[in-house]
Amino acid sequence: MTRTTNKRGAAKLNKAIAVAVRNFRPPESLTVDEWADKHRRLSPESSAEAGPWRTKRTPYLREPMRAFTDPKIHKIVMVAASQVGKSELEMNIIGYIIDQDPGSILYVHPTIEDARKFSRLRVAPMIRDCKPLKAKVRDVKTRDSGNTILQKSFPGGMLTLTGSNSASALASTPARYIIGDERDRWAASAGTEGDPWALAEARQATFYNAKAVEVSTPTVKGASNIEASYYQGTQERWCHLCPECGEYSEIVFDAVHFEPEATRVRGKKTWKLKGGVTWCCPACGCIVPEETMRRQPAKWIADNPDAYAKGVRSFWLNAFSSPWTPWEKIVLKFLEAKDDPQRLKVVYNTLLGQLWEDRGDLEDEVTMLARREDYGTKSDGSPVELPDGVLVLTCGVDTQDNRLEYEVVGHGRYGETWGIVKGYIMGRPDTAEVWQRLDDVIDHTYTYKNGRSLKISITCVDSGGHFTQEVYAACRQRQNKRVFAIKGKGGDGIPLVSPPTKVAIRDNRRVTCWLYTLGVDAGKAAIMSSLKVQEPGPKYCHFNMHPDAGYDINFFNGLLSEKLVLSHTRTGDRWTWEKLPGHNRNEALDCRNYALAGLKIINPDMDAIERRLKGLEDQQRQPAQKIRSTKRSKAADAFDDW
Repeated sequence: MTRTTNKRGAAKLNKAIAVAVRNFRPPESLTVDEWADKHRRLSPESSAEAGPWRTKRTPYLREPMRAFTDPKIHKIVMVAASQVGKSELEMNIIGYIIDQDPGSILYVHPTIEDARKFSRLRVAPMIRDCKPLKAKVRDVKTRDSGNTILQKSFPGGMLTLTGSNSASALASTPARYIIGDERDRWAASAGTEGDPWALAEARQATFYNAKAVEVSTPTVKGASNIEASYYQGTQERWCHLCPECGEYSEIVFDAVHFEPEATRVRGKKTWKLKGGVTWCCPACGCIVPEETMRRQPAKWIADNPDAYAKGVRSFWLNAFSSPWTPWEKIVLKFLEAKDDPQRLKVVYNTLLGQLWEDRGDLEDEVTMLARREDYGTKSDGSPVELPDGVLVLTCGVDTQDNRLEYEVVGHGRYGETWGIVKGYIMGRPDTAEVWQRLDDVIDHTYTYKNGRSLKISITCVDSGGHFTQEVYAACRQRQNKRVFAIKGKGGDGIPLVSPPTKVAIRDNRRVTCWLYTLGVDAGKAAIMSSLKVQEPGPKYCHFNMHPDAGYDINFFNGLLSEKLVLSHTRTGDRWTWEKLPGHNRNEALDCRNYALAGLKIINPDMDAIERRLKGLEDQQRQPAQKIRSTKRSKAADAFDDW
């Protein structure tokens, strides 16, 4: 009886032990997302939704967080738009390390100042509001706490925050974990020590279980460090299930459909959308509303799954998946920025989550030459000068010591352009004959196939070089034709067009002309961006095939003469435009730039111009003939703007 009882007791005990062993999970067995859901609290200083962390609010962060605790993964790369939670990904990883798997952390920001700010606004509040972290990291004000703004000690390790420009911190701090924030904005070199990321990775040499996390919004294609790291990994994209065909696809801007409407408030263009924003499934072509897509299942799909065996997982995310960013906001930001390359670059990087492409991947001259078009012929056999779609004409003039070079450019809706004619006027700019021949270009009436016609609305003449005063005088004489002197100014952040100023002609303060300052770098960026567009429509560039139009191999050699290059200087890195080998002349690029600036200066109402060209204004004005003297029509206002 006793022996039987003992056997039963032993069996129960063994069963209980087996269940306990099976259910036992040491602290290290938690994944980062599980730890965050259990312990992390979002601080009111840094979050619009303060309170307990919920991974289900940002489900796209679950896999990147779990990848950190995957023993086969040693590097995680996250390329993401702004305001999608990528900083919270880093914060959750830091909290997990301190509480669950301690080790030395090297957290690198673009600069020391960024590191200090991040420590005060993000790290300190997280430690304060998470009980497990508060118990392990002493207050910075405590005497002998081993805790400063840039260093946080905890049992088993230390968090060190530094900048990519600090060679001493990168080269001397052993670290099991490296987290690189805004990688694309790091210094090219940590002092004279070389690549900051390589220096940081060298600190992990003695750790068999080292892990690295690299995070950034994308910047310029071909010069993006985070882009290069992404392509070393699994190359995963966050894809949504189409409710119509059941295929998973990434939501990108090119597949988003909307109907914009422009209005003018005190002369400034404002945008609104007719109806909602929808998404077109690339697999089946069905149109799906935003509200529906936000409820659809989504998952990460890898283009390079073999990289998992190498221990690198990489993720790419845009703002269309963010729970805090309505699609309408993204579209309106795009519309507001589409005419300003510098602002558009920010939208591409921070909202669309796309790389901004520079001149480097443009087609060559021969390929561009093949893009020329036959604009057609009239009934009398003469060539058509203006294709349908052209609403405004502008002219850009470059001044040389022995000639004027010009281009007449037609502009349509949404940045679509047509090259009308490119020409030379040989002779010194200080002779009257040269300017009289330019008058022939400016005064010419350019015709459509149906007989309608346009004249040049504005001409921008370069005043640089050796004939500045002569340009001033010639422009003053032609001010009634909207011929204005311009001066190009290079540099990042300078707008394409600034308000004009009056300049004296030959030191005579009573005799002046208007001078516009142009941000030529912004203009070049817009031109190069448009030249990349491959299909007729918004931003596409058309060129005239007629032999007399001047769009030959020499034109395209000049148009494609410069490239955006990253220069390293003592004051920091900056982007500059440099001539390409074999491209000796850039007048074609300058003329196109000045013509583009001319459109920006007059800022025409394309809707009103199109109505006028179609003859609709005459029908609309008939009921208002009696009050014309007291109330101007919209067409008249539009004509003044035009």
